[in-house]
Amino acid sequence: MAALAPLPPLPPPFKSIQHHLRTAQEHDKRDPVVAYYCRLYAMQTGMKIDSKTPECRKFLSKLMDQLEALKKQLGDNEAITQEIVGCAHLENYALKMFLYADNEDRAGRFHKNMIKSFYTASLLIDVITVFGELTEENVKHRKYARWKATYIHNCLKNGETPQAGPVGIEEDNDVEENEDAGATSLPTQPPEPSSSSAYDPSHMPSGSFTGIQIPPGAHAPANTPAEVPHSTGVTSSTVQPAPQTIPAIDPALFSTISQGDIRLTPEDFARAQKYCKYAGSALQYEDVSTAVQNLQKALRLLTTGRE
Repeated sequence: MAALAPLPPLPPPFKSIQHHLRTAQEHDKRDPVVAYYCRLYAMQTGMKIDSKTPECRKFLSKLMDQLEALKKQLGDNEAITQEIVGCAHLENYALKMFLYADNEDRAGRFHKNMIKSFYTASLLIDVITVFGELTEENVKHRKYARWKATYIHNCLKNGETPQAGPVGIEEDNDVEENEDAGATSLPTQPPEPSSSSAYDPSHMPSGSFTGIQIPPGAHAPANTPAEVPHSTGVTSSTVQPAPQTIPAIDPALFSTISQGDIRLTPEDFARAQKYCKYAGSALQYEDVSTAVQNLQKALRLLTTGRE
């Protein structure tokens, strides 16, 4: 992919989108679709913050140039031309990154790459909002990932051993309210083996989400959707993909007999198509469980008119 023209310095009002733009830069070569939507999110958010002052207008204009250049380069990519496919791609990518970090966490392997994966997953869930409102599940994953990144980072920083898996402490702050949630030293590019740069969420508020039930990520391969950056000095053992747990199929879903009074709306067909796209995207990552779950949702909707 051709290099993009650099952006001018980030105006202070746009501080809240700096980490999304850094994530875009990290994915320019790794996954251009993710990079495109990270910039689109930054553009939409920036427009809401300030589109009138000269400094902000200039920055947004250059960011728009980047988006147009990316869209031209990716013109034949369905994830760019079709919103449903793009949403499925981004959602599965974010989930894959979340599950990598969650697998590492539950196995007691605490290191900088898994902290960054948790935090980056939360940023990518932010980006999913370019397609509309987040599902309740995505909102919970975003909160959990940001809090977990903070918790593990602070434990390692203080020489303490983090507790694996969901941890219950007082929920006195909501990290979503802090637009500049940490990562102040996130590298613009993935760290090289000799680099000492590290993700630092030290400014994130503490908090927990004791009511959130995050399922173990054992059914997903224990690696991120992209190549995990080289370790920055913290040694972790090699992760082997865990066996996949395929959900049981509801026999009732095989009954396709119409009840006679079922009337599917255009929105119903659109949702069913969306679930099928999600399933196809999940299969690209060999995530059988997610694929089956989405196909079940589509079949249930088409045969009963309900989700």
